[in-house]
Amino acid sequence: MKFLGVDFGWTSGASGLCCLGWENGRLELLDLQRYAAIADVLAWVDGCLTPDESGVVAVDAPTLIPNATGMRLPDRLAHKHFGRYHAGCYPANLGSAFAARTVAFGLSLEERGFQHAPSMEPKQAGRFQIEAFPHPAIVHLFGLPQILKYKKGRLAERRTELARLRDYIFEYLPAHVPSLNLANTKVSVPEIPTRGTELKAVEDQLDSVICAYIAAHWWYWGLERNLVLGDRAEGYIVVPVPNGQLAGGTGGISAF
Repeated sequence: MKFLGVDFGWTSGASGLCCLGWENGRLELLDLQRYAAIADVLAWVDGCLTPDESGVVAVDAPTLIPNATGMRLPDRLAHKHFGRYHAGCYPANLGSAFAARTVAFGLSLEERGFQHAPSMEPKQAGRFQIEAFPHPAIVHLFGLPQILKYKKGRLAERRTELARLRDYIFEYLPAHVPSLNLANTKVSVPEIPTRGTELKAVEDQLDSVICAYIAAHWWYWGLERNLVLGDRAEGYIVVPVPNGQLAGGTGGISAF
């Protein structure tokens, strides 16, 4: 079983890519890449799994956009339930500059057998794709009061926040179920650079690690410890709830 995280370049630019494998009851980092061309991203997906191998792909991009204008249902729900953590997502509609590109990527995954999975039986075999959104996942996985602000601001501030993300990944994910320990792996996770262009590359890769972990968490737990914001018809985002309790003490598991 493989879990692929794709931090997709919505309008242009490179996509961060992470492949996790399920071995002996734990997750293992198998590959961490970054490619600019969509053809190269799809070739990477093809290379990660054998033709008959099961897997879940989690994409940080709106691959289902049914609405001509305004906001999708999952976008509204993200703002409603995660806005207080500064984790509301960017609204998507068919008039958005990125819509054709992101929807086409989802369709390309479907052509490869990855069907959308807004619901899933735990540890189900097959090929599936879901939409992921790292910000609320990071809040839940690491028990934070708000998002880590590594995408905007001064370079020094972004670097500090991205370093925090890397530290949290190493510190917290080994203790979660499923467990991912990156301290002893054949594939190295890059250190935090000082230059802006290099920082963006590492940002994309770390986001892809989060996406791949979301895919694994969804496969392992299903609705028992994950939220689904939306549905197949209107678009959806899967958000892990690792301890079975919503951040901020609201409690409970819900599929909105």
